[in-house]
Amino acid sequence: MEKISSRKNAYIRHVRLLAFDGAYRRERGEYLCDGMKTLREALAFGARVTSVLWKERAEDCPLPPETVQLCAPGDLFDYASPMQNSPGPLFTVSIRGCGKPGKLRSAIVLEGVQDPGNVGTVIRTANAFGADAVILTGGCADLYHPKTVRSTMGAIFRQRVLELELPYLKDFLREQELSLYAAALDERALDVRKVDLHHAAVAVGSEGRGLSAEMLEQADGTVIIPMRPDSESLNAAVAAAVLMWEAFR
Repeated sequence: MEKISSRKNAYIRHVRLLAFDGAYRRERGEYLCDGMKTLREALAFGARVTSVLWKERAEDCPLPPETVQLCAPGDLFDYASPMQNSPGPLFTVSIRGCGKPGKLRSAIVLEGVQDPGNVGTVIRTANAFGADAVILTGGCADLYHPKTVRSTMGAIFRQRVLELELPYLKDFLREQELSLYAAALDERALDVRKVDLHHAAVAVGSEGRGLSAEMLEQADGTVIIPMRPDSESLNAAVAAAVLMWEAFR
């Protein structure tokens, strides 16, 4: 196992670029994860772990023989890690399709949700409630940002996630034979409890801007989550969770 001692080491530079540069992640076809629990989940669900950086010393974990293993002292590891006080390890994973392919029966669509924590939480929740896919469109946070990945709590290795440009969304959903409902504060919006969400996708927008006019035009209808009239709109991840639970129910 190679022991690293310099910040100028090529692997340390590689890890930092994976942590902070989305274009570099896509170019190299890899993303960065951290933590022993996440590493075990990645291996259990067939993710291709390409390298592991241990903090101080390696732990007992059966890795494929082709996985590169390296070790760094604590201060250098902390310099490389995007997470403060991480116990490690850091590891890199090959970018490839998330989840099983096949015809969709349900989906949650996120448009313009720019907080990585919210995107990751929705992916985690979708996996818990059995949504067939999470569809990201309209400038959502990077699926492979370390905060997004961490917020999925391992669901990124097993949940199907698609990234689509908005102009192609309607045709894609038509091919999948899914209706599209938009969650919106609209006087014509139906109480979501009264809408049949079988074979449907539901779109949720950012808290600040909501859904775009283009998304609303594509939708077959609008739905609303009933709340007290004096309450603020829900956090995007919370709204998505409520909608997915209703579809699951």
